[in-house]
Amino acid sequence: MTRPVVFSRPLKALYDVPAPAKLNLFLHITGRRPDGYHLLQSVFMLIDWCDTLHFELRTDGRISRTDLNSPAKNNSEALPAEDLAVRAARALQVASGTSLGVHISLEKNIPSQAGMGGGSSDAASCLLALQRLWGVRLPPQTLRAIALSLGADVPFFLSGGHAWVEGIGEKITPLALPAARFLVVKPAKGVSTPDIFNAPDLKRDTKTATMLGFAAYADDQGLNFGHNDLQPVAQKLCTPINQSLDWLQSQKLEGRMTGSGSAVFAQIFNDADIAAAPGDWIIRKCKNLEMHPLAAW
Repeated sequence: MTRPVVFSRPLKALYDVPAPAKLNLFLHITGRRPDGYHLLQSVFMLIDWCDTLHFELRTDGRISRTDLNSPAKNNSEALPAEDLAVRAARALQVASGTSLGVHISLEKNIPSQAGMGGGSSDAASCLLALQRLWGVRLPPQTLRAIALSLGADVPFFLSGGHAWVEGIGEKITPLALPAARFLVVKPAKGVSTPDIFNAPDLKRDTKTATMLGFAAYADDQGLNFGHNDLQPVAQKLCTPINQSLDWLQSQKLEGRMTGSGSAVFAQIFNDADIAAAPGDWIIRKCKNLEMHPLAAW
């Protein structure tokens, strides 16, 4: 067990802790390990679409959670009792050896089954916030190991900003991106990530890209480098993705899917009015962030 370094007394509560979503500007599958994990290259970009978490100290060691809004708000199912935020709290509790607990209140704004990393971001913000709440500080490498054990996207949300991501998600290189705006569209239907990665027709041999190549392309032609290898399979499994992309095209926007979907997005360059879309879609104009709001934590 890792021994914690106590840097302050425990806090009674922490409120309004943000957990931002991400967009994958591209996502290439470059191979597959013998253990079945897929190797990827991607640029992960933080955007200003956030969940909000509140933490209240419990002295009985228990970890509990309350959902502050209804699943219908985000076209999603109710969160499981052991969601990623709760699992993150339990993992940090064990690793730090603390006897303290927490009650977590979660305002879920990021849609689920969207490919936007909402659950992973919640887990990362939970790890950062609970170190403060409980007055413990683990070595950074230990915290990153806990994050990776929770999910491949979680370590990115601990990295403090945008990143070039490789491996199974654990190789993270900070990356500067220009300020930009995006239109994000989430159809009502989601898509199963395991079904996509298990599909026999998933392309798994995209040529390896370089950060220099991405940077040169971005400087010259914007943020539409590469492609998303998961998108063709996802479009077969979830036809609303096709409809969302067609709708973006009707707005004269070049769309692509983020992560494993079903959300799609396009870079926008002006404040032109957006035409009406199906009523069960979630549509939002977003900006990318300069850095993670908890980068200093």
